[in-house]
Amino acid sequence: MPESATDELEGNALSVYAYVVQVNKPVGVREVTRGANLSSSSVASRHLQKLESLGLLKKNEYGDFVLKEKANVGGHVWVGRNLVPRLMLFAFFFIGAFGAEVSIIFLYYMLNNTFIETSFFFLSGITALSGILFLAEGLSLHKKVDPKKSD
Repeated sequence: MPESATDELEGNALSVYAYVVQVNKPVGVREVTRGANLSSSSVASRHLQKLESLGLLKKNEYGDFVLKEKANVGGHVWVGRNLVPRLMLFAFFFIGAFGAEVSIIFLYYMLNNTFIETSFFFLSGITALSGILFLAEGLSLHKKVDPKKSD
């Protein structure tokens, strides 16, 4: 797959492509209109034809569109048949790190009953803030790819 093809995957075209990959079956124009939450069937048809010309979809003998190739999409990773923003993975990393830090603080306090340095609390706060910011940005990108989840 040429990189120029995946560079053109954004907005409604990306939503249509993600929907076709997710349902993993032949889809018609009306089904894509509803599933990708598009305004009209002509918009869906235009994006399906664009994806076909990029070599990502093909028409079957019944005129429905099927997945031809699962492309790499910039800033996203495929988790099964779901397109997930890479920022979400960073968010989960930081949230996990924050959980580990809170566990360390709790265990240190329960076992030693001694003072914990203030800098450790400060760094834990930065970790929590980083996790929240990455999660917010990741959810924002996910809503752009999967508009039916934003309702």
